[in-house]
Amino acid sequence: MKLKVNQDACIGCGACFQFEDVFGPNEDGQSEVKVDVIPEDKVAEATEALESCPTGAIEEVKADAVPEDKAA
Repeated sequence: MKLKVNQDACIGCGACFQFEDVFGPNEDGQSEVKVDVIPEDKVAEATEALESCPTGAIEEVKADAVPEDKAA
């Protein structure tokens, strides 16, 4: 499982910071994902954060998704 935080949607409320192994604040106080791939033992926590984000800023990155800067 891979996640990203949409910085345009994140309001920095800190709700996901309780899952400190996965999320933390960046220099602007908004959330960022601290790991590239969510460890298997943290998937339940990451899913709870994703589902409970008040602005929906936490998004799952599909395995076959091509980053915009890599798209042809």
